[in-house]
Formats: sequence, structure tokens, C-alpha cells
Amino acid sequence: MTFNSLDLDPRILKAIEDKGYTTPSPIQAKAIPAVLTGSDVMAAAQTGTGKTAGFTLPLLHKLAKGERARDKQVRTLILTPTRELAAQVAESVITYGKHLSLSSHVVFGGVSAGPQIRKLKFGADILIATPGRLLDLMNQGALKFDKLEVLILDEADRMLDMGFIRDIKKIIAKMPKKRQNLMFSATFSDDIRKLAKDLINNPIEISVSPRNTTAETVKQWIYPVDKGRKPDALVELMKTNDWKQVLVFSRTKHGANKLATLLDTKGISSAAIHGNKSQGARTRALSGFKSGNVRVLVATDIAARGIDIHQLPQVINFDLPEVAEDYVHRIGRTGRAGSNGQAISLVAAEDLYYLVSIEKLTKKLLERKTLPGFEPKTPLPEAPLGTRVPRPKKEGRGGGGGGGNRSGQSSRRASSERGNSSSQGNRPPQKRGKTGFKPRTRKPS
Repeated sequence: MTFNSLDLDPRILKAIEDKGYTTPSPIQAKAIPAVLTGSDVMAAAQTGTGKTAGFTLPLLHKLAKGERARDKQVRTLILTPTRELAAQVAESVITYGKHLSLSSHVVFGGVSAGPQIRKLKFGADILIATPGRLLDLMNQGALKFDKLEVLILDEADRMLDMGFIRDIKKIIAKMPKKRQNLMFSATFSDDIRKLAKDLINNPIEISVSPRNTTAETVKQWIYPVDKGRKPDALVELMKTNDWKQVLVFSRTKHGANKLATLLDTKGISSAAIHGNKSQGARTRALSGFKSGNVRVLVATDIAARGIDIHQLPQVINFDLPEVAEDYVHRIGRTGRAGSNGQAISLVAAEDLYYLVSIEKLTKKLLERKTLPGFEPKTPLPEAPLGTRVPRPKKEGRGGGGGGGNRSGQSSRRASSERGNSSSQGNRPPQKRGKTGFKPRTRKPS
């Protein structure tokens, strides 16, 4: 199959050709025809398989045939969990819609709402948004959904994990009943299916990979290392292998800052990206990483969603995630679209619970290698699949990226794109008004 066989608008095919693509990925080959039928669609695929284009391309084709959006009206809404993912989707819309006369805008927290409101005054054929900022703009009367044709939930699993379910339901309540609904996600948990039951009508279900599997193109292994020696072990790996571009995952924001600072002192240009960073700082860090001016980007799980870098060679788990599913999403940042990648984890004995959880989820024992000079004084126990290991107690903010609460777990994660009044420029909490809406006060993620 080629893109030319999918009956897309010739102007969209020209944009695809400009990018050098000829053959759709498996998720694109299945999703594009399904979306073009006008049916509701639930599509599950691993991170890095091209699912963004799987809904962007048919969406552009459908919208190109209709009337343009009028003042404050939105024809299509794409909801994403994070700012970075919203920006990535917006880039895809611009790339493939460059030969069309469609308008698109992206809105998220962490930046002034004024410019966003001014742009929405003239309507949008496509609006990409994070739930928190969108709900704020709706309550200010900045946009309307009377003429909405399509609703897309991108990475719905992450939005539920971040505690956006109440916001999503409030947004959907303002939409017309007759619309096309698309739900794209890496996984479809029981909670996702519960949400879909109230949202999607007789959907076409698409899945191109088993749930919670990792790409075969990503080589995975672990280095057992004592916790206190992880920073030095990372520096050793960087210098020995002469890595130029590495995405490193920290479990906490404090740990990400601390590790990035340490790497800088060792002559390795680094930047941290997480929910407490302003949008400008996050954009600069990501831009520097993509350009090569920053060798190491230290990220928390929430900030890493939406990072899409072609042929990113390495992902390093400085800390294993507290939630095993996040491991799948982390290593999905490399080995994208069929390219090869490496996913390396630094694992201390106290990380055994998280390691066992990951291996149980992926149904695969991770290969163990020895990093010369960093053999752990406290050995990492061998644990067959299915081994029960006690969950470790929570730690404080100390450590070079390990311990502490999970970065933005559960509902607290939603505030990462809302921001807070002191660091992100959002308005202070408002009193309950006629709408009944009362912004929640949550710690930033």
C-alpha cells in the first residue's frame, strides 16, 4: 500500500511527498480509511508508530471539503495531555496542511492567554489544546463548539492518568451530540474503555500491536549500579561512548534539575525539562536538544510526552518509573518509525520492585550487563518473572534524581499544563461563578 492508494486530497499527498514519505505505517494504513468513513474510531498503537499522522491526514482531507470556521467557532478539537504533545500535533497539522487554506491554532497553559484569545476570535478549523487551558478559555467565552464536527482525544490513557477526566467531561458537555469521535492511545485500559462507552458510538477498533509491548527495534538492557554512583556511571557512559544526543529520565523534577546541573559541571551540556519549567524554558531546552547544542535532556515522564525526535539513538532511565507502563512510553522515544535505538537503565538494589513490575508488564526479563568500575556493592537480586517484591517506601526530595514522589502522579499531573500563578503566569484561583466552575488548586507537576 502507498499513500496514493488512500484517496487523500492531492494537496495533502503533495505535502506527504515533500516529506519524503511514500508508504503508510501499519496504524496509518488502518486508521486513515476508517476515519474517512466518518465512523467513530478507537485506535491503539505503540508510541513512535506514526499515529499522529494517522488522524491528521484524514482529518485534513475531510475539513478541506467543508465551510471554513467562523468567528469563535471550532470545527475540530484535538485534546492532548501535555504542551509538548500539543505542539507536536500542531506541527503535524501545519506540515501536512500547508497546501490547504485551513486555519489551525494551539492553546496550552504556561503562557499568556491573551494572544490565544485574540487568535480564536476569528475561529479555527482545527484547535489543538490541553484540557486545563481550554476549559479556562471556554469559561471566558473565547470559543464555541456549536459547529464542532470532530473530537479527537490523543493519548487518552495519559489524560486519564493525569487526572483530566473531570475537565474532559465538562468540555464534552458543551459539544453537539452529532459529531465524529476519534480516540488514539498507546493502550486501552479498562478506564479508557469506560470513558469510551459514554463518548464513542459503535466505534471501529484498530490495534496494531499487543498492549504494553516494546518495539523490537529498541535494544534494552540494564546496568546494576549502586544508587549513589548513578551520576558518575552516567557520565562514564556519555564519555566512553561519545554520545551526542541522549534523553535521560528522572523520576522527580528536583532530581532532573540536580542531574542536569551536575552534568554541566562535568562538561556535558544538559538541560532539564519538567512541569515546573515555564513554557519558554521548556521550548528552549527542547530546541537546543534537537539542534545538538544540548547533549543531554533530563526529563520527567509528563514532560517527555510529545518529544518526537527523528532517530533519537539513546534513552537512559536514570530512575526507573514508579508506574511500569511509563517504561514502555519512555523507551518509545527511541527506535521510532522502524529505526534502531537503545534503552539503558541504571538499576540499584532498591529499584528491584520497579524492575520486577516492568518485566512482569512486558513479559520479558531485561538483559543485565556489567559497567566496568561500577560493580554494585549491594548486588541487584535475580528475580524470575512474577516474583513478588515489597513496594519501597516513599523518600524525600534528596538524591540525584531517585526517590521522591512520582513526577505529577494522578490528578496533580494535570496542573503541569495549567501551571501555577507564581511560576507560569496563570490567574489566581477564581471564586465560583454562575458557571459553577471553580479552578482546582493542585501542586504543579
